Amino acid sequence: MNSIKPIYISVFALLALAGCGASKQISSSTATATAISAPLNIKKVVSISENDLKRWSHLDIVKDTIPGMSVDKAYAELLKDKKGVKVIVGIVDSGVDIEHEDLKSVVWTNKKEIAGNGIDDDKNGYVDDIHGWNFLGDLTKEHYEYERIIKSKNLVDEVTYHEAKTFSDTKMADAAKGKARSEQMLMALNENDGILVKHFGKSVYTIEEVKAIVSKETEMQKSKAAMEQMFSYGMPIAELKVAVQKQLNGFDTLLNGENLKIDYRKVVGDNPEDITDTKYGNNNVMGPDKNGILHGTHVAGIVAQTRNNTIGGDGVANNVEILTVRAVPDGDEYDKDIALGIRYAVDNGAKVINGSFGKSFSPHKQWVYDAIKYAEKKDVLIVHAAGNDAKNIDTENNFPNDSDDKVTEFADNVITIGALNFEYGNKVVARFSNFGKINVDVFAPGVKIYATTPNDSYKYLQGTSMASPNVAGVAALIRSYYPKLSAKQVKHILMDSGVAITTDVIVGGKPNDTRSFTTLSKSGKIVNAYNALLMAEKMAKK
Repeated sequence: MNSIKPIYISVFALLALAGCGASKQISSSTATATAISAPLNIKKVVSISENDLKRWSHLDIVKDTIPGMSVDKAYAELLKDKKGVKVIVGIVDSGVDIEHEDLKSVVWTNKKEIAGNGIDDDKNGYVDDIHGWNFLGDLTKEHYEYERIIKSKNLVDEVTYHEAKTFSDTKMADAAKGKARSEQMLMALNENDGILVKHFGKSVYTIEEVKAIVSKETEMQKSKAAMEQMFSYGMPIAELKVAVQKQLNGFDTLLNGENLKIDYRKVVGDNPEDITDTKYGNNNVMGPDKNGILHGTHVAGIVAQTRNNTIGGDGVANNVEILTVRAVPDGDEYDKDIALGIRYAVDNGAKVINGSFGKSFSPHKQWVYDAIKYAEKKDVLIVHAAGNDAKNIDTENNFPNDSDDKVTEFADNVITIGALNFEYGNKVVARFSNFGKINVDVFAPGVKIYATTPNDSYKYLQGTSMASPNVAGVAALIRSYYPKLSAKQVKHILMDSGVAITTDVIVGGKPNDTRSFTTLSKSGKIVNAYNALLMAEKMAKK
């Protein structure tokens, strides 16, 4: 099962972890420019400023020795005198905060629909779909697919059922261990936080204050070390307590079997096993719980949060509209919702669709395959996250995909993205990222990405969920400034123009597992916006 719900890393996952070619001349529209190559001497990033960390994916691998996508360089040197066309980017996710201060100006509006009249004005089957469609209705929580298979054996064949059952047994064993770890962590959090609250005389304190503690008392030294580790998880202590407790509750629910007794889908009111039953959901693309759309809002921000407005972060693409498709719950998405969501985005003009979701079982995968083929026929590029299990998806399942046998692609409009760390060196691959010489196409920034979150807030999140929209943003740039290029051409530009890394890197966060970066994806490269635009310019002139 892909840990993609949410696809960024959970507290428990954090607990389980330990902490060159020659330059090529390509003609641009204004002058002869040199494509970027990886520096020959790999340097270890010792430190990175907070300002740079907030936008490291936009930085330049040569100038900054950070494996960013050279987005700033592309704007400064290639796009400053160019005008692009508007590109619609479909965000198939948990929902998007379309009222966010940094997103509301780029939200797609269906001009064929009259808001609030309760009539399907454009006759597309979706009433008042002004900013997209919510295929989940008021649903927030869902089962994982392996649980649905166990509950309804007739969903799949006998072999798949036994695979799901075996997987479930493993999850139960892991949950027992996870519960024990979560209990220990929560106990340590409460105990050591209590000591420091008493020490500081206040309930909220910073990591800097903790580091500044000077004490010879054993108890205080122990609490100082413990809370420094807790702060390393990247969130305030109060939020960390809530996250650990939520995770602990989840383990309890799984272990006592209560989760299997709930029919989450009932609130939606459709038959999820019938692809022709399409009249369900609503037009509330934020869903019933605004805080539940953190994932989708962050993904949308990576693509399109307003550039250079001095608030929050910067989006990759500057001339886009975000079309929201709410189809990914807290749990595994239904194949039906994904298939219909892709078709909805395509039919409403999306030229790029981002999919930061995934799972290991897909009972109705053919519905999604057909939707992918439909998108290909309509010249739409689908950018998909590779997943966060540090596994080889050439041998293990990861849905949706563009190859039923993991070898032969049935469409050429899907690009699958692995995640990079901001350290350029042997730690450049995110410890959680899936990989695969055949089924991962290219890598992009996915660790500590700063972007929009609900209620006009901003946070760092990480996962291949964040790498995927970084690439979707570059794809949107290409489709904006070179609109005559096809989805297929854009896919291969993103792969072929990337910066090649040929050195050995650590895989799965395991120092004893080092492999050549060239073996981790089909291209053996990391996405680079500057190079991609150079190649697009050359290709557009042919």
